[in-house]
Amino acid sequence: MADVKKIATRDSYGNALKELAAEHDDLVVFDADLAGATKTGIFKKEYPNRHFNCGIAESNMMAVAAGAAAAGLKPFASTFAMFAAGRAFEQIRNSIGYPHLNVKIGATHGGISVGEDGASHQCCEDFALMRTIPGMTVICPSDDVEARAAVKAAYEHEGPVYLRFGRLAVPVFHEEEGFHFEIGKGEVLRDGSDVAILANGLMVNEALEAAKVLAEAGISARVVNLATIKPLDEELVLKAARECGKVITCEEHSIIGGLGEAVCGLLSEKCPTPVRRIGVNDVFGESGPAVELLKKYGLSAEHIVEVARDFLGK
Repeated sequence: MADVKKIATRDSYGNALKELAAEHDDLVVFDADLAGATKTGIFKKEYPNRHFNCGIAESNMMAVAAGAAAAGLKPFASTFAMFAAGRAFEQIRNSIGYPHLNVKIGATHGGISVGEDGASHQCCEDFALMRTIPGMTVICPSDDVEARAAVKAAYEHEGPVYLRFGRLAVPVFHEEEGFHFEIGKGEVLRDGSDVAILANGLMVNEALEAAKVLAEAGISARVVNLATIKPLDEELVLKAARECGKVITCEEHSIIGGLGEAVCGLLSEKCPTPVRRIGVNDVFGESGPAVELLKKYGLSAEHIVEVARDFLGK
């Protein structure tokens, strides 16, 4: 059996920018001295006159991107998630969100899988922060195919978008041919009736692997990919809750303020349903190999299986 292809979604981001730029002259990229790490260097190599290094000044970069958008350009402002959502939150809120400018924020190195960079760089709060900004769209794609499609959808979308990409290479499970990405729409990757596993980012592949193991134990798990955290695909979430009766959310983010809370907020109002949230449990990360950290913090297929079996009493 051939090895599964693995690609980091930050690479997908850089490649998508290069592809888009060939078709759209108004696309420009701003980076905060991290073009090699965020992979906007791929774009810079082809379009050096449309790539601007703002230096280690992320807050200023967001203000510059806002100015570019106000002038009619379509800027992608790129840096690590910790610096984008964290350090530059005020500028994103007041200079981009408040006037609803057409800035796309490419945030790489999100979550625990940043690995050896440690707790200071392992941003597990970005979904929560960006969700609070009125009119902000928040997206976390699951693999290379979806990530490139999400970048292109963000370009076409009118208004600010926060896109989170990862450092760790992850399996590519989507087929390129026929794949369609729509902001605000999720997808059912595997049908099931006993429990619905709703996931995004690298946790989607873990959910798929968990579903295979659960099937062997006689548990039918539906796997739903919710790459768009805001706006949430309410219809799809409600359908999964009504048909499965139990829901598990999985995200490489704090259980506070992210996908899990978005789902719980919806279900508590429109379809009260038992929910278990899998994510980072109100703690900081630590330095270490990415895969080992993901397992330690319960962000793995094995942990999803444990939670599902306990949840269902099996």
